[in-house]
Amino acid sequence: MWQVTVDKDKCTGDEECVEVCPVDVFELVDGKADPVNAEECLGCESCVEVCEFEAITVEEV
Repeated sequence: MWQVTVDKDKCTGDEECVEVCPVDVFELVDGKADPVNAEECLGCESCVEVCEFEAITVEEV
């Protein structure tokens, strides 16, 4: 299982993570990425790689 966290202060809402995630973990909520389907995370860290603002962390729990 994976824990997905978005630092709302760093997130710019550019939707890169929304577009790259293969299992639709993210949605934009109030202009920021929100891991609304975090339980679906595969731990691939594609979102971490595309986020140039380092706003996303994915940790195994």
